[in-house]
Amino acid sequence: MNIFEKIIAREIPATIVYEDGDTLAFMDIGPIIKGHTLVIPKTCYDPVTETPDEVLAKLMLVCKRIAAAQIKGLGADGSNIIQNNGSAAGQVVPHIHFHVIPRFEGDGHRWNWNAKKYDSPAEMEKLAAKIREGLAG
Repeated sequence: MNIFEKIIAREIPATIVYEDGDTLAFMDIGPIIKGHTLVIPKTCYDPVTETPDEVLAKLMLVCKRIAAAQIKGLGADGSNIIQNNGSAAGQVVPHIHFHVIPRFEGDGHRWNWNAKKYDSPAEMEKLAAKIREGLAG
């Protein structure tokens, strides 16, 4: 049983922000910005590619509501909604989840985004073709 399943089962405490029959949203204990909220389904799915479409749709609707509540309730200027998929992407808990992070002008947080470049337009097209093949298959 992963940590999120223990939170759902109320075996460990969490500060719950929102709950319905399928979804739970609670405060992240290690926030990037205070107010950082996790949104999870009550049923464990992992990875995102194996999560049913209707579950993903419901999760995104709850993320939207949480982001709006952070703006209204916390006075946030914006939000980041992030889903890390797989350990290579930084996912720690093997249970689909979204991070909804309130953002404030001047909050000091910056993403380590070291943008790369393609060697050529042909290289970009070659990779796009492989992705299109994956979509067709």
